[in-house]
Amino acid sequence: MAGIYLHIPFCKQACHYCDFHFSTSLKLKDPLVQAILKELEMQVDYLEGAAIETIYFGGGTPSLLSANDLEQIFTQIHRLYTVKPDAEITLEANPDDIHADQLQVWKTCGINRLSIGIQSFHEKDLAFMNRAHNAKEALACIQLARNAGFELLTIDLIYGSPVSSQAEWAENLEIFRNLELPHLSSYALTVEPGTALDQFIKKGKAPALDEEKAAQEFTYLISKMQEWGYEHYEISNFSLPGKYARHNTAYWFGTPYLGIGPSAHSFRPGFRQWNVANNPKYIKAIQADTLPFIQEVLSKDEQYNEYIMTRLRTQWGCAIQDIQDLGTAYFSHFRQQAAPFIRSKQLIQHQDAFILSPEAKFLADGIAAALFI
Repeated sequence: MAGIYLHIPFCKQACHYCDFHFSTSLKLKDPLVQAILKELEMQVDYLEGAAIETIYFGGGTPSLLSANDLEQIFTQIHRLYTVKPDAEITLEANPDDIHADQLQVWKTCGINRLSIGIQSFHEKDLAFMNRAHNAKEALACIQLARNAGFELLTIDLIYGSPVSSQAEWAENLEIFRNLELPHLSSYALTVEPGTALDQFIKKGKAPALDEEKAAQEFTYLISKMQEWGYEHYEISNFSLPGKYARHNTAYWFGTPYLGIGPSAHSFRPGFRQWNVANNPKYIKAIQADTLPFIQEVLSKDEQYNEYIMTRLRTQWGCAIQDIQDLGTAYFSHFRQQAAPFIRSKQLIQHQDAFILSPEAKFLADGIAAALFI
């Protein structure tokens, strides 16, 4: 099993909170697509012939790709790689890009899952975040996608907004429930260094974030999703039974994947690499037959830390056997560091793994850091 991730680094406008790699200028889109086609060929041996079970278009805003762009990319993938007939093929899309003609293009290309960046159903949240769509489009795009035959749909929602109340967060979740979608990804609004939001807060032009409010909204989110029959299978992800995001779940289980495009990461057990996060430099390197990445061989300590960081976030937790397979010293370290969290019932042994209690999930990053070598 293996996956392919393609990073499409273009957006119509910059969301105030976003620190992903993207450009709001589309003038390099055509040469970048050609570079992606070439990198797919240059990296063809990376996955060692493994069948492709998931393909994921992320960004940026992949829904800005034209029909011709997508046709070229899919033709190249199918020419060079073996894609399983039941592969999950996801495209991240913004609501304002979703219309009947575009949806048909995506279906024709083989895309069978849409991840829609809604973030909120309230206008003031969308304006605060500088999203390109409005609340009306946020609702309408779901029905349009369903009319086009898309059943695998997930949306993103952001909690912890300083311009909305907890009651309005509850309204966002009620709207989600009424849409009867199979999957939700939900993230806390964070202030990343160098973003517009960071600058606004420092200059007093935007209210500071309230971590306690975000924690309360996260707790409410967990409670309602459980009540409505969704599995909290990863810190930020909820699904109806069996409707997990296969691509992202493969990340958390250490499945090999190939990242294509500027800033894209690739992983094989014990190794990882990442491309330069600069569109002109990426294009120039690929045109010169050079792969513009940095490679890293993971030490045993790094493999342990990465395992803890990814698996502790999931409902499957950190398996005792997996840690022991790295070496008995690693399991001894884990038990020693985990002891206070076990005593406080923030870590729970469930069958042959250690998982976070519901109350500890908001503290996942801190607990994982305490378990690191």
